[in-house]
Amino acid sequence: MIYGAKVLSILFAPFYFSILAFLIMFIFSYMKLLPINYKLMILGIVYAFTVALPLLGISAYQRLSGLRRHQMTRRELRFVPYAITIVSYACCLMLMQQLHIPHFMISILAGALVIEIVCAIANHWFRISTHAAAAGAMNGALLAFSIIFNFNPTGWLCITLLIAGMVGSSRLILRQHSLKEVGWGSLIGFVCGFVCILII
Repeated sequence: MIYGAKVLSILFAPFYFSILAFLIMFIFSYMKLLPINYKLMILGIVYAFTVALPLLGISAYQRLSGLRRHQMTRRELRFVPYAITIVSYACCLMLMQQLHIPHFMISILAGALVIEIVCAIANHWFRISTHAAAAGAMNGALLAFSIIFNFNPTGWLCITLLIAGMVGSSRLILRQHSLKEVGWGSLIGFVCGFVCILII
């Protein structure tokens, strides 16, 4: 059970949800008709700024500060990783706007950025599971897209709810977060994902 929880925590780490959202759009929506070079360019940009750069930045901070991996879970030591991620996501968002990427694609990154900012602010008072927040955002974004594009999300929603449940459970099994931290993360992620896609 612990091994499975570790695998789930790695596979569905918060960094991967943005690239996962773009992959799903490029495979299962009308955007599969876009030129392959264009899709690869978008995926490359999203991966570089939402996965590679934050992970490299956080790893460099960890080495320079002499902190061990388990220490990075302490609430007071999470501000710098949040800041690194926020700056990286903001740079990605600005670059995508400069390239005139379609608005609803940009809204995915905007939603991810808002979630990071809200979690960083909330972290001042209590820890929040960013794993749960990212999984919750996936559910919120799916519902928002179903309203925008007028499709029935029931089948996909069953899958995303199952994933969110497994991710939240894995964080509890590994004792990385309490039920309260997972619950707040899921709620914040869902609201931010839903509202950002609809409004932005």
